[in-house]
Formats: sequence, structure tokens, C-alpha cells
Amino acid sequence: MKKSLTDELIDVSLSMFRKNFFGIYHGSISAKIEEDTFLINKVDAIFDEVEPDDFIKLYARRDYRWKQASIDAEIHANIYKYISSAKYVTYTMPPYTTSYSMDIPTILPKDYFGHRTFGELPIYDPKNFDTWYERAPNEIHHYFKQHETNMMVIKGYGVYTYHRDLHELVKYLAILENSCKLLHFSQVHNSGRRNFPLS
Repeated sequence: MKKSLTDELIDVSLSMFRKNFFGIYHGSISAKIEEDTFLINKVDAIFDEVEPDDFIKLYARRDYRWKQASIDAEIHANIYKYISSAKYVTYTMPPYTTSYSMDIPTILPKDYFGHRTFGELPIYDPKNFDTWYERAPNEIHHYFKQHETNMMVIKGYGVYTYHRDLHELVKYLAILENSCKLLHFSQVHNSGRRNFPLS
């Protein structure tokens, strides 16, 4: 089971890297194995060439392995602890979505798929970035519980998402990013400025 799960995470990691959702060392992806156990990328994982050894099994009870895991491990652990339906968790930084998050309080997709899927998405303002990583493990899972959502867009930081199905998780991320990309080009067109696609 662990091998097939790792292979699935590797395939999705590469796909998300190619879409610019992950950077070379930037982002995190995990999968719940048991009630108090999950698999997550290591801190030095390079997402365009991830191998099985780039993932580490963590237990809720901390041990030496936590030092080798992604800096986002505590955030993932709390999501699994407090949200029983979470089977997969990702932290990504899709460029169009993250860019939009810096200037507006809510994302309002105007395309068909974005509108039908999300309607609108509020943007969470972490305010003080200097203390964000101290607060994030609690604030993120609280947000998911309070807003009854599985997607959290964080101003200037990126997107946290969880789901029961990894491919559905990636699909929602792709729809959101495409909606923000279309909003970008729509604004460029309406402003009369010429622009070239970023990718």
C-alpha cells in the first residue's frame, strides 16, 4: 500500500510542478495512512524529480523524523487530526491565484467552470507574515472547520487544500488557477494593454 501511495504522490507532484503549483523546494503534499500516521514530502524534496525516498512517514507522536519532514508537516498533521474527511493535503502556490489574492478580498470566477465549482472564494489575510508559521497550524484547520470548506486561499502565501480523493483535489486546484488566469487576461484585454501569456 505504501508503495502505490508513494507512486501516486510522485505522479501528482510532478504534474503540479509542471503547472507551477509547486516550486523546486516550495510546497508540500501528504496522504493519510492511518488515524495517527501520514506520508509527507521531506524538507529537501525537489518536486520535478521526486523519488520514493523523498517522502517520510510521520506519526502524530513526534520523533526524530519530524526534523526531516517538510516545514508544513505540523499544518498537515493538524488538518488530519481535526478533519476526519481529509485523506490528502496539499500546500501549493499557483501563480495566478496567489497574485490575485494580494489585491482583492474575494475571488469571483467569471468563467463557467470556476463559477459552477466555487461561486466565490474568500481570501484569508494572515496579516503579520513574521509570525505566520507559528500561527498557521492552528489558524488553517480552524478556518476549514469554521467555513466548512476544503480550500483556503491565503493572501500572498498560496492555497491549502484537502480532499478524500487526490485527483479531485488537483482538479479543483486546476479549475481555480484557470479561473484566475482567465480573470487576468480579461482585465488585460479590458484595460486595452497588450500582454503576453506567462505560460
